[in-house]
Amino acid sequence: MKIFTTKRSQVSGLNSVIFKISPIAAGCAILLSTAGSVYAQQADKDQQADASANTVVVTGIRSGIENAISVKRDSTSIVEAISAEDIGQLPDQSIAESIARLPGVAAQRVAGRAQTISIRGLSPDFASTTLNGREQATTGDNRAAEFDQYPAELFGGVVIYKTPDAALIDQGLSGTIDMQTFDPLAFPGRTVSMNVRGEKNSLGPIANSSDKGNRFSINYIDQFADRTIGIQIGVAHLQSPRNDHETGLYEPWSVNQLPGTPANTSEMNGIKSLATSGTTKRDGLVSTLEWKPNKDFTSKVDLFYSKFSEITTANQWEENLSWGGGNNPSPVFTSANASNGVLNGGTLSGVYPLVRGEYNDREDNIKSLGWGNTMKFDGWKLLADLNYSKAVRNENYHEMNTQLITATGGPVLDTSNVNWATGGFPTMNGGLNYSNPNTLYLNNTIYGEGSGHAPHTDDTVKGFKLVATINAPKSIGDWVSDFNVGADYTDHIKNHSNLQGNQNLIAPNGVVISPGLLYSPVNLGFSGTGTIPSFNVPGIMAQYFQPFNPDPNAPQNVAAEWSVTEKIATTFVKANLDHQLSSSINLRGNIGLQVQGTKQSSTGEVGFNNEVTPTTVGKSYTDVLPQMNLVFELPDNEVIRFAAGKQVMRPRLDDLNSGFNFSVATSTQIPSGNGGNPQLNPWRANSVDLAFEKYFGKKAYVSAAMYYKKLTSYIYDESNLYNFSQWTPGTIAITNTGFYSSQYNGQGGSIEGLELTSSLPLDMLTPSLKGFGLQASTGLNNSAITVKSSTFDVGSAIPLPGMSKHVASLTAYYEMSGFSARIGARYRSEFVGDIENFSGNRNLRFIAPETIVDAQIEYTFQEGTYKDLGLFLQLGNLTNAAYKTYQGTPNQPLEYEKYGSTLLAGLNYKF
Repeated sequence: MKIFTTKRSQVSGLNSVIFKISPIAAGCAILLSTAGSVYAQQADKDQQADASANTVVVTGIRSGIENAISVKRDSTSIVEAISAEDIGQLPDQSIAESIARLPGVAAQRVAGRAQTISIRGLSPDFASTTLNGREQATTGDNRAAEFDQYPAELFGGVVIYKTPDAALIDQGLSGTIDMQTFDPLAFPGRTVSMNVRGEKNSLGPIANSSDKGNRFSINYIDQFADRTIGIQIGVAHLQSPRNDHETGLYEPWSVNQLPGTPANTSEMNGIKSLATSGTTKRDGLVSTLEWKPNKDFTSKVDLFYSKFSEITTANQWEENLSWGGGNNPSPVFTSANASNGVLNGGTLSGVYPLVRGEYNDREDNIKSLGWGNTMKFDGWKLLADLNYSKAVRNENYHEMNTQLITATGGPVLDTSNVNWATGGFPTMNGGLNYSNPNTLYLNNTIYGEGSGHAPHTDDTVKGFKLVATINAPKSIGDWVSDFNVGADYTDHIKNHSNLQGNQNLIAPNGVVISPGLLYSPVNLGFSGTGTIPSFNVPGIMAQYFQPFNPDPNAPQNVAAEWSVTEKIATTFVKANLDHQLSSSINLRGNIGLQVQGTKQSSTGEVGFNNEVTPTTVGKSYTDVLPQMNLVFELPDNEVIRFAAGKQVMRPRLDDLNSGFNFSVATSTQIPSGNGGNPQLNPWRANSVDLAFEKYFGKKAYVSAAMYYKKLTSYIYDESNLYNFSQWTPGTIAITNTGFYSSQYNGQGGSIEGLELTSSLPLDMLTPSLKGFGLQASTGLNNSAITVKSSTFDVGSAIPLPGMSKHVASLTAYYEMSGFSARIGARYRSEFVGDIENFSGNRNLRFIAPETIVDAQIEYTFQEGTYKDLGLFLQLGNLTNAAYKTYQGTPNQPLEYEKYGSTLLAGLNYKF
């Protein structure tokens, strides 16, 4: 069953550089080398076998692989693809985990699951996401899609375009990820498939949360009225436990001279141990209605809806090491040791830890609607397409703090032999009992009594596109098959807010929490902390705290409330090439020009002395983007691809915020400010790509792709001189000029890389390995760009956010007579990740290298009463890989988290 109905459009690649190879990457390189040798020896035999195999119906794993190979080969761009038979075969909670196995692609984990996607070593901010070719609204603070909200079971496939194409609307600078729904009229008849799974997390139940979950999906596809009407309806439900164990250190590490520590030592300011429990729920719907009354007209309406919710409670033992006062004595190191200028640990006395409860409730909704109409005329055809996408996120976070009734006689913490980078934690000696809720009371700690924040985003994308395809005149018909001429208009508006503030007790300090507001105790034995109470935080907030009512004019809230509007008009023209250069070489591809006009504006607030003034600022700019893709089809199923072009990616939406905080220092009477910059220009780049691909029918290939991008501009976080004359009248300022911390366009740099990929059925080596196969890819990326940032505590100079120098994946599978098994691993090296911190704001941290291993076995009955019934067992995150972050260098760790392995068992049925 072929899933894709693709057109021949798009291409790319060029690069170099030698890197240190990871074990998985080394294995991939060996496989690629072996594959090349095998392919050379087996070419004639394989081509003959493929010719005879045209009458064989291929299903399952091999079907997905062959469909993806066909998409890659037929495209005029350098692409990577997944077919429907591939998605869901590994324990993919979402489409993100499926995408993350593709060559040159890496995922960043959030809460243990793959969420955002980096292509070719560039941040998720550089990639665009479309659904059936239409731009998607997103629930995050920026443009990057959160792919864990898209159920893998509901999509026919994914194509990642790594090179530009003049007719590709909303193309990203690193690539374009196009998720594709099913085409009901492409199926030979009615098809119904169902999938049911039970889930269990290896960490076990925590507090009031279960360690079990479930998943269910059903897809119905049918045709009516003599196959002139097709319909597809798919629904998917997920309920999954959200459990994790974490030890961590405060950010930032800084030279601040804790009592009793060596001078000039970089030190953590606090330590914490916590267990998080909760539930993730997601309900998805995809529906397509297709009408094709005749061969000249097709109308298709498709709908996607996703409702995603996550409720979590974190119960935490925590000690601040750097500050004391009031009821909080200052800890003192009675012994301390340091190496390489970094504090390793020691023995602390005088500590007074707190026990905290944190509650987070998040709900997201995504709605996307598209209506496309294709009309054929004599010598040309027209596509008219309407699209609408809306994403809404509402989130509420609350925390409350408790401490022991007495601050004296606290524990002594022995951190002298702790390995922070591997989740180590201090031993408590001679301490008090933190497991008894009757001796803990709600207290005004150094962090106050409690706090909260409430992020909200509302993102809407509306668009209209017209594309005419015109047959080329006979005079040039030997070179050009046809022309595409089109126009697209997109209206995009995103509103964001994140109100933050303290939450205060109704009664004075010293309140002991009612037993009815406690859950089962939480065992932090993984860190050596012991058992602590677990709290019903919403219930405690309702009974003991004043209502959450943050001041919208407070400095932390002014710059966090903004609206950004973009109106983008795009026109393009493209000539599609198809020419026989010689008896053995055919040329296809395209040459085109895209002109993109952007008008951006932002409405925000300027905050001064707890008063705000609305402000609206914006600008317009135009980019002219020539783009070319050439595909040379050589003898023996060899293909050379070359692509070149100019590319742009619009700035992060929060960077375009017009709001900022303004102040005048009493001591110097000099103004300063910090906020966004709505007059930013986009990231711009010139790109060149070169690729070689060798195919063996539909069942195997090997490829090597090189790419080079010259970023002619970049966006940096800096402090520059700024004219505050609009805001200084009536203040004590003695000058209108001061420093403004924001984002600014600056000089770019280069990024280059190499990607090696192979898909090999092992019966090409020997018939005795029939049914076995391997897929391997490795990507090497390098950049000459160093990002200097004074905004984030990751160091003064960092690599490009999102860039892993090494990315690799390796999958081994077996499929025969209804039985299939697969094990896969994906690896990415160290990178700077963009995460959300405890206040719901953006933060950058180094994320350690990680390897994620998944496995699956399945048996599908081939005949009899249970024909087409499949039983399967899946294991996710098989090795329980840790998620580790750090500041600057690994000896300054921040987080060490384990989310557990996931066991899934279930059945599927197709008829």
